[in-house]
Amino acid sequence: MPLHFHAAPWPAGLKLISALGTIIITGAGYAAYRAIPTPSGFTHYFGLGIALVFPAILVLSLLFAVTGYAVDGSDLYIQRPFWHTRIPLDGLSRFWLEPTACKGSLRIFGNGGLYSFTGLYWSRKLGRFRLFATDLAQSVVLVLPACVVVVTPATPRAFVDHLHHLFPLSDVGPEGSSGREVEQVKPSGNSRPPL
Repeated sequence: MPLHFHAAPWPAGLKLISALGTIIITGAGYAAYRAIPTPSGFTHYFGLGIALVFPAILVLSLLFAVTGYAVDGSDLYIQRPFWHTRIPLDGLSRFWLEPTACKGSLRIFGNGGLYSFTGLYWSRKLGRFRLFATDLAQSVVLVLPACVVVVTPATPRAFVDHLHHLFPLSDVGPEGSSGREVEQVKPSGNSRPPL
């Protein structure tokens, strides 16, 4: 039976980015719709296609938002509004709480704050990694054979403890750390999004 973890509550920064992004994209979509030439034909349908891009951005961002996580045996499921993304945890070598995991990271491809932070990112600290997050200050880093994954459960300590129970031979802590103890993460409520 899978153990479910809620995604960390949205910090003020994510709420602000999502609200402003929704307003701007909705306004741009409305403006594009109003600018569509009225006669039918190629220009009308082309303009309509352009106008529909804006609501599509909102819908896709909402559909790919992170709502929670479930750990079932050796699989991690990133929960979305209508489906989940499966990440096999086979070969999990280490994991740890890292509130600054995304500091200074660059987005390669993905969503930088419209309802969540998701996609492929890069940083000097982690290299290339997949991000499925809401509050970046609640980050938990998972090092797998094929990739590094960063998630942000509402209770990161309980998440790490559960992983440690399932994968007792995996190291807890970043490479080069001496012990298995990791500091407690405190909700910031004001985490800064990656670039």
